[in-house]
Formats: sequence, C-alpha cells, structure tokens
Amino acid sequence: MIVVDGSHGEGGGQLLRMAVALSALRGVSVTVSNIRAGRPNPGLAPQHVTAVRAVAELCSADVEGLEAGASQIVFRPGTIVGGKHAFDVGTAGSVTLILQACLPVAFAAPSGVQLSLTGGTDVRWSPPLDYFARVFLPWIRRLGGTADVVLHRRGYYPRGGGSVEIVTQPVASWSTLQLLDPGAVRRIRGIAHAANLPEDIPKRIKHAALRRLHGQEDVKIEDRMYVGEEAVGQGGALVLWAETEHSVLGASSLAERGKSSDRVGEEAAAALADEIASGAAADVHTADQILPYLALANGPSSFTVREVSGHLRSMAWLITHLLERQVEFQSIGSLWRVKVEGPRT
Repeated sequence: MIVVDGSHGEGGGQLLRMAVALSALRGVSVTVSNIRAGRPNPGLAPQHVTAVRAVAELCSADVEGLEAGASQIVFRPGTIVGGKHAFDVGTAGSVTLILQACLPVAFAAPSGVQLSLTGGTDVRWSPPLDYFARVFLPWIRRLGGTADVVLHRRGYYPRGGGSVEIVTQPVASWSTLQLLDPGAVRRIRGIAHAANLPEDIPKRIKHAALRRLHGQEDVKIEDRMYVGEEAVGQGGALVLWAETEHSVLGASSLAERGKSSDRVGEEAAAALADEIASGAAADVHTADQILPYLALANGPSSFTVREVSGHLRSMAWLITHLLERQVEFQSIGSLWRVKVEGPRT
C-alpha cells in the first residue's frame, strides 16, 4: 500500500486522478489522503468521484470511501480490461479531466476501449475539448498511442450534458522524447465556437485573435455556432494551436458571462504568441499531461517548457512516488528543461 498526500504541492484533483491511474498501471494499492485539503470546498466533488469510478471500472478495482465530500479513499486495482464503458458526471464536471485519468489505463488494456462520457466539454479549470483533440491527442499519437475522439454534444456550466466518445487501441510500449527546439512555425489553426448565444460571437472572437496574431504566417480560425440539441446551455471557447516543424503548441480561452468576445480572442492569441516566442518545445498545459506517458517509456526523455507550473511539479512528485522514475527541472536560459530518467536496471 502506497500512501499519497493529496494536499502535496498544487494539491488539486489532478493528484487524485493520476494517483489512481498510476496505481492501476503499476498494480499497487494506494491510499489518497487529504484530498483537495487546501481548496475552498475540500474533498471529492462529483467529477472526482466519476473519474475514480471510471478508472476503477477499467481496472476492476475495489474502492473504499468513494463519495462526494470524502477526504480519503483506498484504491485497490485489479485486472485492466477493454470493452465499452459509459459514465455521466451528472454535473458540468470536465470530461477532459476524466479522460486524462482514464486514457493511460485504457491504453494498457489487452483490447480496444470505447469510453462514452457525459458532462462539461468546455468548462473552467480544465482543457477545452478542442485543445484535448487538437493539441493533446497529437502528442499522444507522437508517443505511440492511437486514440480518436468524437464530439456528440457540447456542454457548459452549470448543467453539463455534453457528450463525447473516445476509442483507444492497446499500446505495447511508449516512445521516448528528445525535443528541445520546436522548430519554425508552419501554420496556426483555431476553432472559435459559441452555443445558444448571439451568432456574431464566434466571428468576433476569431477576428480579435486574428488581430492579435497579425504578422504570423498562415493563420486560419474556424468560427462555429451550436444551437438546439447540438449543445446544452450557453457557452463558448477559442482554442488555437501552432503546428511547428517538430511540435504542436496550444492555447485557449473560455467565453464567460461578463467577458467580452474581444477579450476571449485576445487572451488565447496572446497566450499562444507567448508560447511561440519562448521557443519551448511544449506549452505549459501540455507538459504535465504528457509526463506520465514519458515516465512509462523504456528510456529517458527530455523536452523544454517556458515555465514549470504547479501542475507539472505535482505530477513530477507523483511519478517519483508511484513509478519510481526521477524527474528533474534544469534551467537553460529563459526556458526549463524537463528530464525524465529511464527505467532502473
């Protein structure tokens, strides 16, 4: 039994979700205590319960204490299985965060996995679905994973109700990564969308982003409007990604009440411009999400980021704790080099 202090470092839901995912992969039981202890509403929220339940179903686990508000759970993994699985958060809890926890386990299944999730597709404190599909999944494919996601319906705060489906294939081994320089930008793409709002909003978001990215070559942003059964509730987002010679960098901004369309466009564009200008190989949000896969590879990996986020430090600590792989951060000029050691012999 390994004990994980859920209040360590950034101390959010990511520690809990990835602790049970790595527990399933290693086949070792974990106790996660002090769950989200420093948050305004500590303990398990409905989306955390759904995430743990989903991972548990994928690995035939026995879980103690899994209920909303709980500050500690005991997770005892069993055999990882393939097949079809469906989960409903019941709120606007993020489906992409649940997928972050499920995917490493799904890739370790002996056969394909089909996951159907209902919840929030574009909500605060989580990657929008288009970032997940256009930035994160290309990184996963680069590292050796095969996964395809389909959006059936958008869902926003407070109702959720969005519907997505993802299909994965087993991964025999994960590739290492040696990437310090992303290379020149080849093109910038984006998706600006809104649902059940005035139809000019996506266009205004797009044009604000295009103004901010003036001077960049080959920039194209789609504007999409969802109505009726295509979305539950009102909301929107802009996701941008830059395809470079060796990498893909992403940024996003949510449309929220009281936030102008221009601000949504400018926020995402400014964030992407910062990533490009930094010369980092991975953006600050991708870094912590790909770290577990690099720690599962059969050799050392290394890549650069423009800053070491709290999420990245927490993930590095968890990997050292559960997978016994060392993760180091080395300052090189204005960037940070993230180094993941190979397996111990």
